[in-house]
Amino acid sequence: MSAPDRQRPIFALFIRLLAMVMLALMLALVKLASESGLALPEILFWRQLPTIMLIPMFLWWRGSVDRLKTKRLSQHGVRAFLGIFGMFLNFGAVTMLPLAEHTSINFTSVMWAVILSALLLHEKIGPWRWGAVALGFAGVIIIAQPGDGHLPLLGALTALGSAFMIALISIQIRDLAQTEDSVTIVFYFALFTTPLLALFLPFVSVEKTQEQWMWLIALGLSGLVGQILLTMALRYGQVASVIVMDYSSLIWAALLGFLLFDTLPPATTWLGAPLIVGAGILIAWREHRLALASKTMSPVSAEPS
Repeated sequence: MSAPDRQRPIFALFIRLLAMVMLALMLALVKLASESGLALPEILFWRQLPTIMLIPMFLWWRGSVDRLKTKRLSQHGVRAFLGIFGMFLNFGAVTMLPLAEHTSINFTSVMWAVILSALLLHEKIGPWRWGAVALGFAGVIIIAQPGDGHLPLLGALTALGSAFMIALISIQIRDLAQTEDSVTIVFYFALFTTPLLALFLPFVSVEKTQEQWMWLIALGLSGLVGQILLTMALRYGQVASVIVMDYSSLIWAALLGFLLFDTLPPATTWLGAPLIVGAGILIAWREHRLALASKTMSPVSAEPS
């Protein structure tokens, strides 16, 4: 299948939306598991373990185990290294912040993607996108309110680091997805990281209650489904297009925060989050315009924006 044949933008948007529902649920379950007394490395281990068990079983049942063959093992290793570091930051931030605030700050991954494009890909970035980056980080300042104690500074910085890793990993996954199946990318990520996480278990593992087992199993399954959908969306759609659906996760985070933790975002979050979301949408729109311009050889295609 050629690259153009794989592009199904509406389908990509839909599965990205479903991915956001599953990942918002996973993060809520991570918070529940952490508050029940489970350590972060153990939570990460049980998040990854179902993947290396269920994906081969599913593919064997479908008679398509050969989908796990890869010629890019080293790239999967790099993705695993970056991914586990990003997961530590992401899960660590959600244990320190309310769900809605964590989600809002994570939206800055789009701004980080612009910065990485300039630094790593030497892409020319014009005033539109630099302005959007500034707008997005202004939204973070409004949400975090540094110095007033509303949010822990370490939690906000960890969430920003998580967003940076999301942007970096998304670029790499987009490259892997050109030749690798979605389940292949997800499987090798778990295959590389689960044994490493198991090394922590003798030091952090505790005897678990029935409720804790429920949190761990549920977060493992929701994370697996969400990650497959997330990777699949990058296979069928452009990053700048599908990432717009990520903003729906603020709705799910606020809803789950209210239902499970009896918390509602303060006024500063509702003021800052629209700035971040608006900045992300503006970046996506400008990148879409640039892509169209480059295809039609429009004069605007020669201008950074």
